[in-house]
This record gives sequence, C-alpha cells and structure tokens, in this order.
Amino acid sequence: MSEMMKWEHGNTWYRVVGDLKNGKTPLLVLHGGPGAGHNYCIPIAELIAQTGRACILYDQIGCGNSTHLPEAPKEFWTPELFMQELVLLTEHLGIADNYAIIGQSWGGMLGMQFAITRPAGLTSLIVADSPASMDVWVSEANKLRDLLPPEVQATLLKHEADGTTDNPAYEAAVTVFYDRHLCRIPQPQCMIDSFAQLAAEPTVYHTMNGPSEFHVIGSLKTWDIRADLAKINVPTLLVSGQFDEATPAMVSEIHSLIPGSTWELFPESSHTPHLEEPARFKRIIGDWLDSHA
Repeated sequence: MSEMMKWEHGNTWYRVVGDLKNGKTPLLVLHGGPGAGHNYCIPIAELIAQTGRACILYDQIGCGNSTHLPEAPKEFWTPELFMQELVLLTEHLGIADNYAIIGQSWGGMLGMQFAITRPAGLTSLIVADSPASMDVWVSEANKLRDLLPPEVQATLLKHEADGTTDNPAYEAAVTVFYDRHLCRIPQPQCMIDSFAQLAAEPTVYHTMNGPSEFHVIGSLKTWDIRADLAKINVPTLLVSGQFDEATPAMVSEIHSLIPGSTWELFPESSHTPHLEEPARFKRIIGDWLDSHA
C-alpha cells in the first residue's frame, strides 16, 4: 500500500512492501541524494520482502511523491529535519519500538547520524555505500576523477570553474564517472526514474550537496560524524562495492570506528550493489537481518 503521513512540513509519501505484523522486525529503506527519491531503492525492498520481512519505502520531504518545498530557505534543509521525519514515520506506522534501517548513500549518512542518538526502537543498522565525512568523500572522489580520460577531467574542471555545471558537456562528463563508479550495468528503469525526478526537483540535492556527486559545494560540505561513530550501539552492517565512489578505503575507516560492525565488499559492484549483484545482496542482507534484527 502507498499512503501519506501528514506533518508540520507537508506530506511524506510511503509504501509498505509486505506485512508489518508478520512477526519480523520491519526494515525502513532510506534513499540517497539527498533528494533522489525512493525509486532506485525499490529493488532493495522487493528483494528483502522475499525473505518474509516487511520493508518501508518513502520519499523524504522535498522530493518524489512527498511535498516539495522549493521556496524553503537553505538553512531549512538539515540532517536533523530528516531525522525528525524518520522518527515521526516510525510512530505513524506503529513500529517506533522495533525497526531496522537500511540507508543507501545519503540514506546511510542519515542512518548513521540517527543511530548515534541511540533511538530506543532501532534494532540494527545497514549502511550501504556511504561516507561518514564529506571531506573524505571529496578526497576519494578526486582520486577516482584522476583516473578518468584527460579530456573528461578537463571538461569537468572547466565547467566547475566557470560555474556552468548545467551545461550538457558537463553532464556528459559526469556520466562517464557515473558509469564507472555509480552503476556499472545499464541503468535499470528504477534508477532512470530517480534521476528524472531529481532533475525535475533538484532543490534538496543542489542545496545540500551541489551539482554532482564529487563537486560538493552545498551545506553538507563540512559534514563529518566520524568522531561520534563509536556511540552507535546497535549491530551494524556496512555494504559497499569494489568500484564504489564510497571507496574501500573510506568504508574501511568507518568499519574501524563503529564498534563490532561487519563489512561486506561486493567485488563486481560500484555504488549500487543491490542493482549490480542482486542475488548476493539479497542473501547477505537477508541472512544478516535474520541474525541481528
């Protein structure tokens, strides 16, 4: 079913895949971006629902089927806003005392910051393809950029310096990076749909991140929660790809900072293992949740 949760900032759209009352701890799916919408995460919910566990997809406020707020001031868009929305959604669904989280990319960033607060009902956390520091994210992205063809690098640098990142040539150069480090298979329709809605309503992404994955000039530019990761006190699984823009070096540091965390590296994947290696993803995530949720 798909429904709306009304709250002070508008409506948050959500869809439950499976039965919330089947006895298994339900899994909340936090999408990336910020502002990318739930679409590309649909396979996560469908894969895990096949294991008998209910999953909740939702569009974070400001994107997708939820209320868009293009006139909101820049300071409105904060991790705390989305943490508030998450808490309200668990209460709205009646699962506030028992739920797990999987966050992909920005969703994993949000999930880690949320888990640091030690919410009472959170039983376990899965962080998929996420940084804990935007400085580290940009540093690792620049290493990957250095491996792109020289003409692609030159195009990226020129348009970033000129402030013309909406130029089709810049977008084409970004696609070269994405094809290597975002999704290494032909983009499935669910990802195309997320990109389409992001292009139609880029406010949240541009405000918090910037014009691309690796040109971070938004409000998250100085975001860094590494010093607080030791406060996470629930079982935590880290997931990432060998060719991920969330590089193995980046995730290795997070693994060392979250007590007792587990890390699964997907050898054939980049930033979307749930799309690139779905069978392995279903097995690893499903088994881990059955043991830890």
